Amino acid sequence: MEVASPIPKKHARIEIIPLIDIMFFLLASFMMVSLSQTTMKGMKVALPTGSSGQTQSKKDYVSFSIDKDGKLYFDKNPMGYEEVAPRLRQLYVTNPEAKIFVRGDREAVHGNVTRLLDQIRSTGYKKISFEIKSEASAGIPAPGK
Repeated sequence: MEVASPIPKKHARIEIIPLIDIMFFLLASFMMVSLSQTTMKGMKVALPTGSSGQTQSKKDYVSFSIDKDGKLYFDKNPMGYEEVAPRLRQLYVTNPEAKIFVRGDREAVHGNVTRLLDQIRSTGYKKISFEIKSEASAGIPAPGK
């Protein structure tokens, strides 16, 4: 003889909607993290600060870095000043709209930066920017504050 239990028998259920919500949250989180990551092509130099600097997008760009000892780097690869023009002429054939970013160390000699700028302009590039560290990111209060 079987006695029926007064407690109703429930079958286990897996709720799928909360799992879908969690997966969408994780997907959105990973997408936001991957979009916020940027790659630095230039060498690490002590950039000067400026109050009028604006952030620019760095798509299709080339980075030149000059350290305080006057050594020149092309996208983290050391090179001589005489190699700049031939390398940029090759690049100009494939991408004439590329932006050139010049990262000069705060203690770099002005003559080295001018020499590099002259060689870049001689290859036909007109979109040349100097990278600086903005006062906001450097923790320096803006003038008048």
